[in-house]
Amino acid sequence: MRYGLLARALFLSMDLFYGRTRSVSKFKVLEVIARVPYQAWEHVAYIAITHTHAYPDFARRVFERVKESRIQQDNEQWHLLILEELTDRKGVRESFVWYRLLPQVIAFVYYHIAWSLYVFHPRWSYLLNAHFEDHAEHEYMGYVAENPALESEPFESTFADDYGRFVSLADLFRQIGYDERGHKLESLERVATARFR
Repeated sequence: MRYGLLARALFLSMDLFYGRTRSVSKFKVLEVIARVPYQAWEHVAYIAITHTHAYPDFARRVFERVKESRIQQDNEQWHLLILEELTDRKGVRESFVWYRLLPQVIAFVYYHIAWSLYVFHPRWSYLLNAHFEDHAEHEYMGYVAENPALESEPFESTFADDYGRFVSLADLFRQIGYDERGHKLESLERVATARFR
């Protein structure tokens, strides 16, 4: 996709802070941020629901959006939990500031951008998310292509029953990339149909 200014600024910031090299640690940062638009949309929708008692059809539509956002947010959370488990098992050492604190700061800023866009022009918030998810999909697929050894590394996780069982880490990362594609397509569908006005 051709990314907008906000998306490009976010990706540039990520590369400045974490380098251009794809890594599981950088993906963890990506997943912390990936949940944010869904949380923002859910928050706005709950506010809208409290003011729509006179319009039950509208309230029902809003509540359906809340459920969709919750499912997507939970999917991103599984990604994060699995990546956390993977870095722990491999003994990857990560700086508290760079991999715990800074991602929360970035997520905080991104939340307010996604929230504001959603309140004033929902299509822009959905489009920004579509750009983010498209970027994430390509990052995961690029990581698999750059690391052929992942094909022979087995996937083992305490979260396998919740998220899925895969033969290799390559399959896991491809599935995560595929999830991101699904999120992108859902956001693009919302760009075409957004009508919370």
